[in-house]
Amino acid sequence: MARDTNFYYSFLVLPPAKRRAIVAVWDFCRAVDDAVDEAAAGDAAAELARWRAEVGSCFDGSVPRTRQGRALQPFIPEFRLPRPAFEALIEGVEMDLHTHRYATFADLYQYCIRVASAVGLMCVEIFGYVDPASKQYAVDLGVALQLTNILRDVPEDLARGRVYIPLEDFARHGCCEEDLRIEADRAGGGVQSANVKRLLGFQAQRAREYYARAGAALPRQDARRLVAAEIMGAIYRAILDRIERADYDVFTTRIRVPRPERALIAARTWLGALV
Repeated sequence: MARDTNFYYSFLVLPPAKRRAIVAVWDFCRAVDDAVDEAAAGDAAAELARWRAEVGSCFDGSVPRTRQGRALQPFIPEFRLPRPAFEALIEGVEMDLHTHRYATFADLYQYCIRVASAVGLMCVEIFGYVDPASKQYAVDLGVALQLTNILRDVPEDLARGRVYIPLEDFARHGCCEEDLRIEADRAGGGVQSANVKRLLGFQAQRAREYYARAGAALPRQDARRLVAAEIMGAIYRAILDRIERADYDVFTTRIRVPRPERALIAARTWLGALV
């Protein structure tokens, strides 16, 4: 796993066996996602069909065909990884083949559950937990992370013909997709449209609500076990902080948290979990 990924520093706090399992899950999920984003036109559906078959091989005891599947398979019984979560991930990635707009947040929520919370439900089994409420923590944190990604990646998604901000939110804030395109084309000098700024601010607030839900759902007795997830959340909240400090200008440059700051966040979160 590259050091530049936002997950790198969170996984460093895990013991080696769990770290290897998390990296195997992460690599598998990344490969499934790339099946849509990198496949040639018309090939994405076939790629996803192959990954569905690969999930079957991993869980049914057959020999996986991919490097990612072979790396993942030994960890499935060891950590009781949930097959429905892998299947949900593929369903979520498949949505990108035919769903490029979302009418309501309820619609988008289902997408977030599949592409992000499903991964959280895989990871929480590796991290370990005592209280089943930790699964709800994983679900809510997954939604929060995905909403942060959506806000940060507005111009990149727009260039791919995808808009993940719900259409009902555009109507509520008096703007339209074309307003995003104008800001993306300008890409400099900050967000000019007050309505677009309010629209993006609303997305940030919704993400914060899900971080708060995750925090409320985290059982105290599992806080240390789930410190890796807490580090992920802290780093992504730092991305959200930077978006807000930039006055929601996600168009001029892709907002990142520098590596030294990520390392500091990880250390601070880890130490806080020990108290």
